[in-house]
Amino acid sequence: MDFSLIPDGTVTSVPGFVAGAVHAGIKDTDELDLAILYSKMPCVATGVFTTNLVKSAPIILSQRHLTQRKARAIVVNSGCANACLGEQGMTDASEMASLTATKVSIPSQEVLVASTGVIGKPLPMNQVRNGIEKIELHQDGGHELARAMMTTDTTPKEIAIQVEAKEGKFTIGGVAKGAGMMHPELATMLCFMTTDAAVNIDFLQQSLKKAANASFNMLSIDGETSPNDCIFLLANSLARNTEISFNNGEAFQNVLDEVCTYLAKSIARDGEGATKLIEVVVEGAVNQTEARQAARTIVSSPLVKAAMHSGDPNWGRIVAALGRSGAKIREDKLDVHLNDICVMKQGSPTRFDAEELRTSLARANNVPIKVYLNLGDGRATAWGCDLSEEYVRINSEYIT
Repeated sequence: MDFSLIPDGTVTSVPGFVAGAVHAGIKDTDELDLAILYSKMPCVATGVFTTNLVKSAPIILSQRHLTQRKARAIVVNSGCANACLGEQGMTDASEMASLTATKVSIPSQEVLVASTGVIGKPLPMNQVRNGIEKIELHQDGGHELARAMMTTDTTPKEIAIQVEAKEGKFTIGGVAKGAGMMHPELATMLCFMTTDAAVNIDFLQQSLKKAANASFNMLSIDGETSPNDCIFLLANSLARNTEISFNNGEAFQNVLDEVCTYLAKSIARDGEGATKLIEVVVEGAVNQTEARQAARTIVSSPLVKAAMHSGDPNWGRIVAALGRSGAKIREDKLDVHLNDICVMKQGSPTRFDAEELRTSLARANNVPIKVYLNLGDGRATAWGCDLSEEYVRINSEYIT
């Protein structure tokens, strides 16, 4: 298998997909806040949704629409979550789907809806109606879509990869948003991915769940989740490749994993108030489940995150988080590396230059933490960011 990153690639770098966005007036600023993604050809489709028991109207509607396992369009807005609004929320989400369906001449059941923003705030439907009418769909509209999804994000998250495999040539592209209320099992995150590959729908569903589990479900910024999180994947078969399924899906899975990991790391790097990307690798756990528990607990620890922000080489916080993770450990076998310096070996502190480590941590944009449990073959990686004063400021003024 050969694959290459498409320069400035986005979700519409995939043949057959177009998108567009407008400033509809949902946000108080003049930023893009309403967008449509559309496939010119029929698609099989699947999704992954928030585990939060409070679910927004767009999530409920999109889950219903995906029971038919096909979709051709996604309509998304930022600035309003359309959550916790009862029947009015469902009415508005349904109207968004219907307006989009009329615009592109498809059944409304083939439209998925996503919203992000403030909870409990009704959608300004007059602006939404006018905005959908004004959206112009075009080949490079994925860049507009990525910007229209943003809330507290400081930068759009986009990628596209072209693949040459024995099954044929195909492309996978994606966009995502997220900067706060981020925690494993999805968070305030929207991710839309497309492919022109011909893919068996049962395999597509399994492949997306596996990719999300290894990427987005290993991501934490602040330990919070939201009612609006979703990942959608649409496949339109334009590549005319040999159908990808369970017996020949390795290349597709590997590239989908790559796309999801890139987008997950982009979200972590852009966490609210973040100055550093933290990557936690746990090796040698008794199994992968415990490795995931350990990595996620460490990357989610407010004490670890605060220490990394200031460059404090307080590795004891890493060990303390590990100890409460639920993963089996033996202290006399435990090794810990912080920013590529071994700070603990077989359960005992090593001799290292604390001031040198403090300086390197303070200067670093990326902070690797590696924990070796030396008990088995379980391995996992989790991503997060530091905890700064700016995070507190952003979230103390979110609706004011």
